[in-house]
Amino acid sequence: MGPLLVVEDIPNVLELLEVTLRFKGYPVVTARNGAEAIDVILRERPALVITDILMPKMDGYALAQRIRTDPKLRHIPVVFLSATYITPEDKAFALSLGAVRFLEKPVDTEEFLLTIAEILTGGSPPNLPEPMKEQDFYQGYRERLEAKLRHKITQITRTERLLQTLTPEQKPAFEALLLEARTHRDDIQHELDELYKLLDQVKKE
Repeated sequence: MGPLLVVEDIPNVLELLEVTLRFKGYPVVTARNGAEAIDVILRERPALVITDILMPKMDGYALAQRIRTDPKLRHIPVVFLSATYITPEDKAFALSLGAVRFLEKPVDTEEFLLTIAEILTGGSPPNLPEPMKEQDFYQGYRERLEAKLRHKITQITRTERLLQTLTPEQKPAFEALLLEARTHRDDIQHELDELYKLLDQVKKE
């Protein structure tokens, strides 16, 4: 059996997942984004890919689509972990890409380990849907990104408004939240900009 690949751009979350899996005796390899993950997958042929969704340089959705459209890789099961993409529409899109499970962060360790063990001992790979057509993927992907961007902008506005009413003692925690939300907004905006460029190219062709 190949190793388990964990794809996560936040170092302490990556370390937690890696340590949790290694403690149970699983061989683990890691990557910090989808682009890095593709290199690791081609080199290591992992038995399972566990990936975050919101990441720079190719996020989890794009990574799953890349895996599923490559005949040599499409048998590798993908598990999504996310704290940001958790609406029913986000989960439905993830499953339509062929993800075998979708777990929300913060990760419940017991649930996480049980899920991984079930997938790995399931024998034959699960019946995965046909890989999504590129056009359908881009359309669904764009909708998810645009919805997430709207949500983040609302969150930032609410936090900025709230900060004006807080005491100095309360402010630091919400300033940290605001910084994180702005970083997420910028990551999502960057993904969208890249996607719009790609869609323009496709139209011209």
